[in-house]
Amino acid sequence: MTATAAAALRALALAVFAALIVIAGVWIAGGLITDDFRISMALTATWFAIAGAAALWSLRAGPGVGVPVVSGYIAAAVVVGAFLAITTLRDREVDEAVATGVPAAALSDSRRDEAVNVVERSGSFVSGEHATRGRARIVRLKSGRRVLTLTRFSTSPGPDLRVRIVPGAGTDGAGDGALDLAALKGNRGDQQYALPRDYRPGGDTIVIWCRAFSALFGSARLA
Repeated sequence: MTATAAAALRALALAVFAALIVIAGVWIAGGLITDDFRISMALTATWFAIAGAAALWSLRAGPGVGVPVVSGYIAAAVVVGAFLAITTLRDREVDEAVATGVPAAALSDSRRDEAVNVVERSGSFVSGEHATRGRARIVRLKSGRRVLTLTRFSTSPGPDLRVRIVPGAGTDGAGDGALDLAALKGNRGDQQYALPRDYRPGGDTIVIWCRAFSALFGSARLA
């Protein structure tokens, strides 16, 4: 291997390493330290400032080290910043045709064996870190499959939002027993999610969970 090729590989390795350090820091500062969204954002901004200062400091070691490190930092900052900007500054509205059904309490004993959609559980959303409203329902379809529907739903846009079911009255979307259904299709509008075949509805809680920053956007206790 020529000296030029070796220097290029070394520069690439330094850039990749610097980028990975920046991304890992964002993940730790934003997602692991606290469940408070505002504090997570503040810690992330602080980490960017510290990492940027460290990258600039690396220039003291010479261009062979400093330039790749600064380049890696800039690349990671641009990618992460663009991801956060796109997911937090733009509303995504959906309008799916969702399943409806007869409330379970309204079914007489004579109708319980009929092939109809049944609303087994439902609850209204309350706000977490962000204003959230709407209605969550567990609907058992005629086929026996169950779906979760969100209607008149609205929350703030955010990065990496997930729809999860938490046992009982808990609201920790990253806690033990939390069931991850899917990425939130839109922060506004009616939408539907398939439930696992072995899921049996109880007094669970539907949460809109920001996985990137371990933050609760909103929750609906099912009853």
